[in-house]
Amino acid sequence: MPADLETNPILHKLREFDPEAVERAELFRGELTVLIQAGRLRRVCEFLRDEPGLSFKYLSDVTAVDRYPSELRFEMVYHLLSLETGERLRLKSSVPGDDPRIESMTPVWPGAEAFECEMYDLFGIYFEGHPDLHRILLPDDWEGHPLRKDYPTEGYR
Repeated sequence: MPADLETNPILHKLREFDPEAVERAELFRGELTVLIQAGRLRRVCEFLRDEPGLSFKYLSDVTAVDRYPSELRFEMVYHLLSLETGERLRLKSSVPGDDPRIESMTPVWPGAEAFECEMYDLFGIYFEGHPDLHRILLPDDWEGHPLRKDYPTEGYR
């Protein structure tokens, strides 16, 4: 592990909180990215939001990456900001392609609601516990999920 990662206080607190949750971490241009096990993501997010000195109370973006044809196919990406410290943090969590499901982060950050609807609409990732998961950009009768790499370039129609 590079020296910068060894001394990173955010990563250190995360590993103290749940050492098995962190699968991998990297530092690029001063920004920390941590890959978290999907089953532990919500618990880690609650810790990051509530822990004094971290206080990642602002979820600035949620997106996904399709790693097709690799498996685990999808990677959820959460961009966090601590208004207390000014630190930015990127969390990633891998999701399988055959049944893409992950726990909703809406109970942690209510602002995740629209982001998760967008990821459901465009990638077909289902967010368990989401209060109102529905298509947000495309018509309800739209076939498929257009940001998947195997989506036909001409569409299904």
